[in-house]
Amino acid sequence: MKKIFIHLILIISASILLGFLFLKIYLPTHTNHGETVSVPDLSGYTFDEAVNILEKSGLNYEVSQDSGYSVDAPALAVLKQIPPAEDQVKDGRKIYLTLNAQNAPMIKLPNLVNLQLKNVQEILANLGLERGELIYVPDIAINVVLELQYKGQPIAEGFEIPKGEKIDLVVGDGLGNQILEVPTLTGMDEIDAEFLILGSGLRVGEKVYYQNDTVPPGYVFRQAPPAQTQVKTGETIDLWISRKEN
Repeated sequence: MKKIFIHLILIISASILLGFLFLKIYLPTHTNHGETVSVPDLSGYTFDEAVNILEKSGLNYEVSQDSGYSVDAPALAVLKQIPPAEDQVKDGRKIYLTLNAQNAPMIKLPNLVNLQLKNVQEILANLGLERGELIYVPDIAINVVLELQYKGQPIAEGFEIPKGEKIDLVVGDGLGNQILEVPTLTGMDEIDAEFLILGSGLRVGEKVYYQNDTVPPGYVFRQAPPAQTQVKTGETIDLWISRKEN
């Protein structure tokens, strides 16, 4: 009985010793038990900067195939990381990075003409576009979008525009119940003709550039509607403009 008791004590002691050695020596050596790294905040850093930070922290990385896009961040900047910043991870842990796309995605415009200004602004924001300048023109429809412009040129439904760009809106001011006479624009310089159209309470419509041997380049040789036509305020005037010979 005494021998059995002694053997039992020896077995228990050996088990305790082996457990101690496993937890304190073997496990830390093979699994870095108790050694963690705080994940750095990489948001806003470029890819090269983020890689440099991770390498100094003893961490690895992998770039997600799905990129995002932010107007406020440079191309290939870090938009998202997993695990998040300040998480405690083991040395050598892989950090997954989502980068900002190099080029802005293209947005196809829906039909926004003849909608209320408030609704158009909400739609543009949801599409990731910005509202630019508001251009009020005489028109019986108050606060109704009559035309969209991008970089000074009219655009229509289906036009593709980079995400984050600004779109100017031509909006009716509710005063379009007056009858006006279309001014004579033929023979005028293009810029002067546009000023006269806008100053008359009308809007510049389509501009067609066409070679004309009898009219100097940059001058109007045709208009629609014709001069002295009776129209309402806010209506558009199309211009045919002479261009240089190629």
